[in-house]
Amino acid sequence: MTYVIGKPCVDVKDRACVEECPVDCIYEGGRALYIHPDECVDCGACEPVCPVEAIYYEDDLPDELTPYLDDNAAFFAETLPGRDEPLGSPGGAAKLGALEVDAPLVAGLPPQQ
Repeated sequence: MTYVIGKPCVDVKDRACVEECPVDCIYEGGRALYIHPDECVDCGACEPVCPVEAIYYEDDLPDELTPYLDDNAAFFAETLPGRDEPLGSPGGAAKLGALEVDAPLVAGLPPQQ
């Protein structure tokens, strides 16, 4: 099980969750943040600090946000535009910095207000 970041984060990327995460498993894409499903230890520290309430435990995802579970995983498993290979499990977001790509669902969304 893992935590998932949904649509309320798109084009916001507050990063309070990144600062709170004890295992550095929240990666920054171009328009959203993504929690690595294999690196997350399910501590839940990120959820209460999110100012836009975008983070959910996967079993608690509202129906309208369930597509973000697969999209979140795709950020790490698929070869995204401009990359030569999937991101995989780099073992921490801090050493990578922000990536200017997004998973397919997020990349296809119109700009959020």
